[in-house]
Amino acid sequence: MRNRYIESFEQAQLENKEVPEFRAGDTLRIAVRIKEGNKSRVQNYEGVCIALRGQGTGRTMMVRRIGANSVGVERIFPLYSESIESITVLRRGRVRRAKLFYLRALKGKKARIKELRRK
Repeated sequence: MRNRYIESFEQAQLENKEVPEFRAGDTLRIAVRIKEGNKSRVQNYEGVCIALRGQGTGRTMMVRRIGANSVGVERIFPLYSESIESITVLRRGRVRRAKLFYLRALKGKKARIKELRRK
């Protein structure tokens, strides 16, 4: 049970943010605004969404990618953060789980996710 004033405030926050429909297993490109000193730039972070959690303005996504020297890098992004410029869905993954933490133990071709074919 949540306070109706907090719910109305969160609803107002959610309305002005455009977020595409995606789920765990999808490959995403997230444009993140990074502030360095008095300058700011946009850096893309591309990886597989391995988990979605929370609700409302507190909703977060966990994105995993393979960095330099085959090291897995995971970042947690608040879905409705001001620092996120845009979210683009590159591929739809065919998975049977909501949380893909098992990908942490896999390497190479075993860590690939099949693409969802739409008819």
